[in-house]
Amino acid sequence: MQTRLLERFLRYVAVPSQSDPQQTSVPTTMGQRQLAELLQEDLSKLGLIDLEISEFSVLTGRLPANIAKDIPAVGFVAHLDTVNVNLSPVVKPQLVRDYDGNDICLNGEQGIYLRVSEHPELLKYKGQDIVFSDGTSVLGADNKAAIANLLVALEILTTDKEREHGDIYVAFVPDEECGLRGAKKMDFSKFPVAFAYTIDCCELGEIVYETFNAGNAVIKIKGVSAHPMSAKGVMVNPILAAMDFADLFDRSQTPECTEGQEGYIWVKGIQGNQSEATVNLDIRDHDKEKYEERKQTILTNVEKIKALYPRASFSCEINDTYGNIADAVTGDNRKCIDYIYTAMAELGIEPKTIAMRGGTDGSYISTQGILTPNYFTGGHNFHSNCEFLPLPALEKSCQMTLKLIELIAKG
Repeated sequence: MQTRLLERFLRYVAVPSQSDPQQTSVPTTMGQRQLAELLQEDLSKLGLIDLEISEFSVLTGRLPANIAKDIPAVGFVAHLDTVNVNLSPVVKPQLVRDYDGNDICLNGEQGIYLRVSEHPELLKYKGQDIVFSDGTSVLGADNKAAIANLLVALEILTTDKEREHGDIYVAFVPDEECGLRGAKKMDFSKFPVAFAYTIDCCELGEIVYETFNAGNAVIKIKGVSAHPMSAKGVMVNPILAAMDFADLFDRSQTPECTEGQEGYIWVKGIQGNQSEATVNLDIRDHDKEKYEERKQTILTNVEKIKALYPRASFSCEINDTYGNIADAVTGDNRKCIDYIYTAMAELGIEPKTIAMRGGTDGSYISTQGILTPNYFTGGHNFHSNCEFLPLPALEKSCQMTLKLIELIAKG
């Protein structure tokens, strides 16, 4: 299985599919469309039907049930894009066999090392085969490890006729890293499932069914421009107004000062000139009530800055990005989470339940009435050139996918 997973993984990371948050189209890059087309071809060869790529490059399809028993349809979701963190969009993976526990030279020419002193988690995988990048890019295990997982699992299901299963739907979506834009473009009539899973968190055993409630705010400021020689009493500098607005927020309630289930407001960017400025804020909290309070804090601070700069004009737009998966859990749908723990128990995997300081495609899909918890890919250090993927952990992730399908079939 590791060999098959590695072959699939290398096939998919070879397609550059980094998303671009500066673009407004979906997908934001054509590489994601190319990957969707490659996957459509691969899924067709495996016998999936109803394969369709939408105008937004959302790829959906179905593996029909192979038994007549009434089994709930299940969905699996993975995202096509890799994150843009100002590294190369081209991934050059390398396999280190039988890792010896020492520092890894990712790129001798550029002197890029992955050092055990900085990443002691490497030592958990001594003696294992591990995939790294060449240090100039992310590896792309986020989320192409999940894509490889699903394709190998589907390949096994279609060749091993003894494995019973109900209808299995898949959705591969673009631009997850840009605010779950692809998931928001899904046509759910093509994804008629009782529940679904994303495979989009990190090390072996991780389970996520609690994520942030997330939103963003954009504050636009129009100042009063004037020539500096006659600016006294006339000029209103919008950049200084933006800075003063940022200073109104509690510095202890920022990403760098919070952890666990503590929320925050993040002044993510300030852009401006002599005439206007824009402040971009991210709003995050696991607790829905506190999340709403944070939005109100922003509106209150807008009123405060208006009073400080009465001759400037201000506008504020707040949008919700995704919700907390946990808020969608009910007594009726909780079983899809229970299946994860049962699968791990049967596979001998120690569960590591975490409240994710972020979100998944499932954070949005769960708000649409399809509970979508998340489990591990096996990778480490997502969004970094230090990202790596131990093959035994990836194998366990694929075994999880197969075990979940088996448990659902058994009811």
